[in-house]
Amino acid sequence: MKKQIVLAFTSALALGLLSSCAMDEVPEGSQSAVQTGGNRVVNVCSWGEYIDPSLIDQFEAETGITVNYTTAESNEALYSKLQGANYDVICPSDYMISQLIEEGKLAELNYDNIPNYALIDERFKNLSFDPDNKYTVPYTWGTLGLIYNSAMVSEPITSWDAMFDPQYAGDVLMIKNSRDAIGIALLDLGYSLNTTNEAEIQEAYEKLAEAKEAGVYQGFVMDEVFQKLEGGNAAIGAYYAGDYLTMLENNPDLKYVVPEEGANYFVDAMCVLKDAQNKDEAEAWINFMASTEASLKNMDYIWYASPNTEALEQYPTYYEETYGEPLDMELYEIMAAPSDVLENCESYLVSPLEIRTLYNDLWTDLLS
Repeated sequence: MKKQIVLAFTSALALGLLSSCAMDEVPEGSQSAVQTGGNRVVNVCSWGEYIDPSLIDQFEAETGITVNYTTAESNEALYSKLQGANYDVICPSDYMISQLIEEGKLAELNYDNIPNYALIDERFKNLSFDPDNKYTVPYTWGTLGLIYNSAMVSEPITSWDAMFDPQYAGDVLMIKNSRDAIGIALLDLGYSLNTTNEAEIQEAYEKLAEAKEAGVYQGFVMDEVFQKLEGGNAAIGAYYAGDYLTMLENNPDLKYVVPEEGANYFVDAMCVLKDAQNKDEAEAWINFMASTEASLKNMDYIWYASPNTEALEQYPTYYEETYGEPLDMELYEIMAAPSDVLENCESYLVSPLEIRTLYNDLWTDLLS
């Protein structure tokens, strides 16, 4: 298993060493070429722990374009950030992409400027959130699953039931975004992630509220999950496969499972905002990140599967050449889930406005 650890990333983050990228909130001062005296820039917002920072250096060296890199912890947080900063490239998940297209917030891409789009596997094109391939270039894909510390539970966990079980009171971390948290409860109840039945959504909310009231949850968290699960400060959490593989490097007692009830299968994609001030630079960034070389480096650093066909095929060999040992294929199948796992998963679809409003209202009540 590779020895690259997340501390290398977080240390660089804290010291501000990630090239010229700013990893904190970019104020309304996200820059354009005009504002920087003609220097070319691109303002990117993506998730934490979601890029090999050396790729930013490489892109800047190859293109002369400065990257201002910002992070958001969830799709909902990203959506809120759009009101206050002038990003060029964002990297939301499927259902949020649909919403942004619906609201007219994304620009159609000029794929002539993104020739590496041809390297994206056909199964990641014509997806429900962008059926005509106008707005997106897929960046990563994977599953949401259940992570547990095998040294802190009495037997292997196979069901989302564990996220609501009083026997684990105070040791469970529920994911802090409404679509995933309510989705987990929906799956545990036997419902679809994409139900628009308000009674089913209300029942899922009540399941979460009862568990919270019973003290099952130590907290609702996003990237804090790394420290808590790696350090043995919690026994169970819901998070993403790639992040689990990063945590595993620091705590070999951690296990990952796509529960028997199923899970979310997601695709995150790079998009350009309609009001982007640096569209050419944005498309140059997207093309660079979609290349096989960048995809291989990024897979190796963040442990998320690339939609680049060549990178997916070459990664086991790349790993062996890089580390001098074979890739553990069980771990590879957590990163790049096989078809039999994905068949038991659902991708999120954008919900009607009234259902999105219901989710927001229930979520506010749950966290209050």
